[in-house]
Amino acid sequence: MTHILVVDDHAVVRQGVRQILSEQFQDAVIGEAASAQEMMEQMRRHNWDVVVLDVGMPGKSGLDALKDLKQASPKLPVLVLSAYPEDQLARRMLKAGAAGYLNKDSAPNELVRALRKILGGGKFVSAAVAELLASNLDDHCEKPLHEQLSDREYQVMCLIAVGKSLKEIADDLCVGVSTINTYRARILEKMQLRNNTELTHYAIENRLVNRLVS
Repeated sequence: MTHILVVDDHAVVRQGVRQILSEQFQDAVIGEAASAQEMMEQMRRHNWDVVVLDVGMPGKSGLDALKDLKQASPKLPVLVLSAYPEDQLARRMLKAGAAGYLNKDSAPNELVRALRKILGGGKFVSAAVAELLASNLDDHCEKPLHEQLSDREYQVMCLIAVGKSLKEIADDLCVGVSTINTYRARILEKMQLRNNTELTHYAIENRLVNRLVS
């Protein structure tokens, strides 16, 4: 019997994923969690074979939730299900330990195919993600400036871009304001930007501002 945990803050999405999976994995036990905190509670209560993880959840981001999950259970496969384009997050999620990355615009049978492959011990990426990963191997390929940022710097950049103050960001990430100031300085230096206005403009132009950081 397969145990699948679906993690998404939208009840409608969880219900839709659950319906798709229950039709194809008829003997499966399918659990739900609406946040990273609920996900970790479910991890303590049950043994899961695979986790389907949303990226844009309130509170802790999907990227941080994935890292927590892999630290608690390194061998547990995770399929990231995201509403955001592959060029934004796929590489970071796979590098953090995801076994697959799938856009929510994908057809239901693609979700089933991805889960079957992951449950069989493999990894799943779409053609778009495969092309993205291949391009990152090319040293001559010009990469966007935000690819130079660490995961934490990337998160801080997006939080600044959506208009949060340094104090709000510090509270969200449970660090001091001075630490966020240091991150901000590094971000501006790495991306050759002068201020928050230019940073916000860059994030909007590159479709980086989303609920990942809410």
